[in-house]
Amino acid sequence: MLSLSIRTYFSKAFLGSRIMLWALFWINFLGTVYGYEWYWKQMTFTLENMSAAYIPFVPDSPTASLFFTGTLVYLLVDSYKGRSLQPERSAFRSFVEAFAVVTSFKYGIWAVSMIWAGVYQGSEVNWQDWMLTISHLGMAAEALLYLRLYTYRVWPLVFVGGWVLWNDYMDYVVGVFPWLPETLMDDLSAVASFTIELSFVSIIVAFVMYKIRQVLSRREV
Repeated sequence: MLSLSIRTYFSKAFLGSRIMLWALFWINFLGTVYGYEWYWKQMTFTLENMSAAYIPFVPDSPTASLFFTGTLVYLLVDSYKGRSLQPERSAFRSFVEAFAVVTSFKYGIWAVSMIWAGVYQGSEVNWQDWMLTISHLGMAAEALLYLRLYTYRVWPLVFVGGWVLWNDYMDYVVGVFPWLPETLMDDLSAVASFTIELSFVSIIVAFVMYKIRQVLSRREV
Protein backbone atom coordinates (compact mmCIF):
# COMPACT_ATOMS: atom_id res chain seq x y z
CA MET A 1 0.00 0.00 0.00
CA LEU A 2 2.83 2.37 0.92
CA SER A 3 4.78 1.53 -2.25
CA LEU A 4 1.65 2.20 -4.31
CA SER A 5 1.27 5.61 -2.66
CA ILE A 6 4.92 6.47 -3.35
CA ARG A 7 4.60 5.40 -7.01
CA THR A 8 1.62 7.72 -7.34
CA TYR A 9 3.80 10.73 -6.51
CA PHE A 10 6.28 9.73 -9.22
CA SER A 11 3.65 8.99 -11.84
CA LYS A 12 3.21 10.95 -15.08
CA ALA A 13 -0.30 11.87 -14.02
CA PHE A 14 0.86 13.45 -10.75
CA LEU A 15 3.98 15.16 -12.12
CA GLY A 16 1.99 16.38 -15.12
CA SER A 17 -0.90 17.69 -13.03
CA ARG A 18 -1.57 21.42 -13.21
CA ILE A 19 -1.20 21.97 -9.47
CA MET A 20 2.26 20.37 -9.51
CA LEU A 21 3.35 22.18 -12.66
CA TRP A 22 2.12 25.57 -11.41
CA ALA A 23 3.82 25.07 -8.05
CA LEU A 24 7.14 24.22 -9.68
CA PHE A 25 6.70 27.02 -12.22
CA TRP A 26 6.49 29.68 -9.51
CA ILE A 27 9.29 28.13 -7.47
CA ASN A 28 11.59 28.10 -10.49
CA PHE A 29 10.48 31.50 -11.79
CA LEU A 30 11.05 33.24 -8.46
CA GLY A 31 14.27 31.30 -7.96
CA THR A 32 15.46 32.50 -11.37
CA VAL A 33 14.75 36.13 -10.49
CA TYR A 34 16.56 35.71 -7.18
CA GLY A 35 19.46 33.99 -8.94
CA TYR A 36 19.99 36.80 -11.43
CA GLU A 37 19.84 39.30 -8.57
CA TRP A 38 22.44 37.17 -6.76
CA TYR A 39 24.76 37.39 -9.78
CA TRP A 40 24.03 41.07 -10.46
CA LYS A 41 27.25 42.39 -8.90
CA GLN A 42 29.37 39.91 -10.83
CA MET A 43 27.57 40.69 -14.09
CA THR A 44 28.12 44.41 -13.47
CA PHE A 45 31.80 43.76 -12.68
CA THR A 46 32.16 41.69 -15.86
CA LEU A 47 30.53 44.41 -17.96
CA GLU A 48 32.73 47.16 -16.52
CA ASN A 49 36.04 45.32 -16.35
CA MET A 50 35.94 42.61 -19.01
CA SER A 51 33.40 42.44 -21.85
CA ALA A 52 29.65 42.54 -22.34
CA ALA A 53 30.06 39.42 -24.51
CA TYR A 54 31.06 37.46 -21.40
CA ILE A 55 27.88 38.21 -19.43
CA PRO A 56 25.84 35.18 -20.71
CA PHE A 57 28.51 32.92 -19.16
CA VAL A 58 28.28 34.46 -15.68
CA PRO A 59 24.87 33.51 -14.18
CA ASP A 60 24.99 29.70 -14.40
CA SER A 61 22.32 28.48 -11.97
CA PRO A 62 19.62 31.07 -12.79
CA THR A 63 20.02 30.37 -16.51
CA ALA A 64 19.52 26.67 -15.78
CA SER A 65 16.36 27.37 -13.77
CA LEU A 66 15.18 29.78 -16.49
CA PHE A 67 15.27 26.97 -19.05
CA PHE A 68 13.56 24.58 -16.65
CA THR A 69 10.87 27.21 -16.17
CA GLY A 70 10.48 27.20 -19.95
CA THR A 71 10.12 23.42 -19.88
CA LEU A 72 7.34 23.77 -17.30
CA VAL A 73 5.58 26.32 -19.52
CA TYR A 74 5.51 23.76 -22.35
CA LEU A 75 4.09 21.12 -19.99
CA LEU A 76 1.46 23.56 -18.72
CA VAL A 77 0.41 24.37 -22.29
CA ASP A 78 0.13 20.63 -22.95
CA SER A 79 -2.04 20.17 -19.86
CA TYR A 80 -4.46 22.90 -20.95
CA LYS A 81 -4.63 21.44 -24.45
CA GLY A 82 -5.34 17.98 -23.11
CA ARG A 83 -1.94 16.47 -23.87
CA SER A 84 -0.61 16.16 -20.31
CA LEU A 85 0.50 12.56 -20.82
CA GLN A 86 1.72 12.89 -24.42
CA PRO A 87 3.69 16.15 -24.79
CA GLU A 88 3.85 17.81 -28.17
CA ARG A 89 7.29 17.77 -29.80
CA SER A 90 9.16 20.60 -31.50
CA ALA A 91 12.82 21.30 -32.27
CA PHE A 92 12.99 24.40 -30.07
CA ARG A 93 11.24 22.64 -27.20
CA SER A 94 13.72 19.79 -27.52
CA PHE A 95 16.59 22.26 -27.11
CA VAL A 96 14.96 23.99 -24.13
CA GLU A 97 14.43 20.68 -22.35
CA ALA A 98 17.93 19.37 -23.05
CA PHE A 99 19.48 22.62 -21.82
CA ALA A 100 17.29 22.52 -18.70
CA VAL A 101 18.15 18.90 -17.86
CA VAL A 102 21.93 19.15 -18.35
CA THR A 103 22.43 22.51 -16.66
CA SER A 104 19.93 22.01 -13.83
CA PHE A 105 21.55 18.73 -12.87
CA LYS A 106 25.08 20.09 -13.28
CA TYR A 107 24.72 23.37 -11.41
CA GLY A 108 22.44 21.87 -8.80
CA ILE A 109 25.20 19.44 -7.82
CA TRP A 110 27.99 21.96 -8.41
CA ALA A 111 26.60 24.69 -6.15
CA VAL A 112 26.01 22.32 -3.23
CA SER A 113 29.50 20.86 -3.66
CA MET A 114 31.13 24.30 -3.65
CA ILE A 115 29.16 25.51 -0.61
CA TRP A 116 30.11 22.54 1.53
CA ALA A 117 33.67 22.28 0.21
CA GLY A 118 34.08 25.88 1.37
CA VAL A 119 32.55 25.03 4.76
CA TYR A 120 34.88 22.02 5.06
CA GLN A 121 37.83 24.34 4.57
CA GLY A 122 36.68 26.89 7.14
CA SER A 123 33.88 29.05 5.71
CA GLU A 124 31.10 29.89 8.17
CA VAL A 125 27.67 28.40 7.56
CA ASN A 126 24.72 30.81 7.36
CA TRP A 127 21.05 30.55 6.49
CA GLN A 128 21.72 31.34 2.83
CA ASP A 129 23.99 28.30 2.58
CA TRP A 130 21.14 26.07 3.77
CA MET A 131 18.64 27.79 1.50
CA LEU A 132 20.93 27.47 -1.52
CA THR A 133 21.69 23.84 -0.68
CA ILE A 134 18.01 22.90 -0.56
CA SER A 135 17.10 24.89 -3.69
CA HIS A 136 20.01 23.53 -5.75
CA LEU A 137 19.38 19.95 -4.70
CA GLY A 138 15.82 20.59 -5.83
CA MET A 139 17.12 21.74 -9.22
CA ALA A 140 19.02 18.50 -9.71
CA ALA A 141 16.11 16.38 -8.47
CA GLU A 142 13.42 17.98 -10.64
CA ALA A 143 15.57 17.58 -13.74
CA LEU A 144 15.50 13.82 -13.12
CA LEU A 145 11.86 13.56 -12.00
CA TYR A 146 10.37 14.67 -15.32
CA LEU A 147 12.21 12.02 -17.36
CA ARG A 148 9.00 10.52 -18.81
CA LEU A 149 7.54 13.87 -19.90
CA TYR A 150 10.54 15.21 -21.84
CA THR A 151 10.64 15.21 -25.63
CA TYR A 152 14.30 16.08 -26.33
CA ARG A 153 16.38 14.06 -28.78
CA VAL A 154 20.10 13.47 -29.20
CA TRP A 155 21.03 16.44 -31.40
CA PRO A 156 20.12 19.08 -28.77
CA LEU A 157 22.30 17.20 -26.26
CA VAL A 158 25.25 17.59 -28.63
CA PHE A 159 24.65 21.33 -28.85
CA VAL A 160 24.09 21.72 -25.10
CA GLY A 161 27.15 19.60 -24.39
CA GLY A 162 29.23 21.99 -26.49
CA TRP A 163 27.74 24.97 -24.65
CA VAL A 164 28.45 23.70 -21.13
CA LEU A 165 32.03 22.77 -22.02
CA TRP A 166 32.55 26.18 -23.65
CA ASN A 167 31.07 27.73 -20.52
CA ASP A 168 33.68 25.86 -18.47
CA TYR A 169 36.38 27.29 -20.73
CA MET A 170 35.00 30.80 -20.25
CA ASP A 171 34.82 30.28 -16.50
CA TYR A 172 38.26 28.88 -15.78
CA VAL A 173 40.41 30.05 -18.70
CA VAL A 174 38.89 33.47 -19.41
CA GLY A 175 38.04 33.91 -15.72
CA VAL A 176 34.30 34.51 -15.38
CA PHE A 177 33.71 31.60 -12.98
CA PRO A 178 31.12 32.17 -10.24
CA TRP A 179 32.63 33.93 -7.25
CA LEU A 180 33.74 31.28 -4.79
CA PRO A 181 34.21 31.25 -1.01
CA GLU A 182 37.64 32.68 -0.13
CA THR A 183 38.63 29.31 1.31
CA LEU A 184 38.40 27.74 -2.18
CA MET A 185 40.37 30.32 -4.14
CA ASP A 186 43.64 28.45 -3.57
CA ASP A 187 42.00 25.31 -5.00
CA LEU A 188 40.85 26.84 -8.28
CA SER A 189 42.49 24.21 -10.48
CA ALA A 190 40.72 21.45 -8.52
CA VAL A 191 37.42 23.32 -8.81
CA ALA A 192 37.93 23.65 -12.57
CA SER A 193 38.67 19.92 -12.95
CA PHE A 194 35.62 18.99 -10.87
CA THR A 195 33.41 21.31 -12.94
CA ILE A 196 34.54 19.90 -16.27
CA GLU A 197 34.10 16.33 -15.04
CA LEU A 198 30.63 17.22 -13.78
CA SER A 199 29.78 18.61 -17.22
CA PHE A 200 30.54 15.24 -18.82
CA VAL A 201 28.59 13.41 -16.10
CA SER A 202 25.57 15.68 -16.65
CA ILE A 203 25.62 15.13 -20.41
CA ILE A 204 25.83 11.37 -19.88
CA VAL A 205 22.97 11.46 -17.36
CA ALA A 206 20.78 13.34 -19.85
CA PHE A 207 21.64 10.83 -22.59
CA VAL A 208 20.87 7.85 -20.32
CA MET A 209 17.54 9.50 -19.43
CA TYR A 210 16.79 9.81 -23.14
CA LYS A 211 17.49 6.09 -23.68
CA ILE A 212 15.38 5.11 -20.65
CA ARG A 213 12.53 7.24 -21.96
CA GLN A 214 12.70 5.41 -25.29
CA VAL A 215 12.42 2.04 -23.53
CA LEU A 216 9.51 3.21 -21.37
CA SER A 217 7.74 4.65 -24.41
CA ARG A 218 7.97 1.33 -26.26
CA ARG A 219 6.52 -0.48 -23.25
CA GLU A 220 3.58 1.91 -23.10
CA VAL A 221 2.66 1.47 -26.77
